[in-house]
Amino acid sequence: MRTAEQEAVLRSVRKLVAFWQITADELSGIPEPEKVVEVVKPPAAIKYRHPRSGETWDGEGSQPEWLREALTRQGYTVEELRATLDEGTTQA
Repeated sequence: MRTAEQEAVLRSVRKLVAFWQITADELSGIPEPEKVVEVVKPPAAIKYRHPRSGETWDGEGSQPEWLREALTRQGYTVEELRATLDEGTTQA
């Protein structure tokens, strides 16, 4: 059994619901959070490959040590280290 105070509160709530045209679905609970769509970036294509060691770099981020070494101490040119288009998108 409800108390007089509870009945008064229910009347007030019913009046507010009717006035604001609130539906039962709106009162059913917490709304679902928006879905977060994570964008997955495909692996970058290999841009440089060492002809002897096979080490690779996709050109993103800082230049790897093996590439600096090949260009400065081993005498390779950038063109010699550039990967060919048919090598695809393997991991860097």
